[in-house]
Amino acid sequence: MRISIAAVGRMKNGPERELVARYLERAQASGKPLALTGFDVHELAESRAGSAASRKAEEAKSIRATLPEGMLVMLDERGKSLSSEAFATQLGRWRDDGRQAVGFVIGGADGIDPEFVKSADLTLSFSPMVWPHQLVRIMLAEQLYRAITILSGHPYHRGD
Repeated sequence: MRISIAAVGRMKNGPERELVARYLERAQASGKPLALTGFDVHELAESRAGSAASRKAEEAKSIRATLPEGMLVMLDERGKSLSSEAFATQLGRWRDDGRQAVGFVIGGADGIDPEFVKSADLTLSFSPMVWPHQLVRIMLAEQLYRAITILSGHPYHRGD
C-alpha cells in the first residue's frame, strides 16, 4: 500500500524538514517488507483567493489532484484520537483489505474545506489543540514510522 502526504505550505530547509525526512526514510526502509511503500510528501502552495472559504476550496482541489486514488485521512483537531497501536492496526487493516493507497492531508492556515473533510475515510486528531503544519508533519512522519515498527514487532515502540 502506497502512503502519501499532501501538505499545504512549504517547509523551509532546516531541522524540521530534516526530522520529517529522517522518519519517512526509516518508514520507507522498514515498510517495504510489510508492503507499505511510498512515504512521499507533496507540498502545495497556499491559495491566494480572497476569502478563507475560497482558499480552502482551491486547496482541496489541488490536494485531490495530487493524491492517488485510495483511502483519505484528514488531520484536523476535531477528528478522532487514536492510540499509536490503533493507528498501526488501521493501517495494517487497510493494507490487508487490499487498499492500494492512503493519503494523509495536512491543511493550510485556514484549515481544510468542510466538504473535503466529509469525503475522508478517517479524520484524525493529534490533539484538540491546533498545531503549526510543520509540527503536524513531524508528528505524522513519526507516527507512520512508529506504526511500521508496531506492525513489524520492532522494539522502537515500547507502549504498554
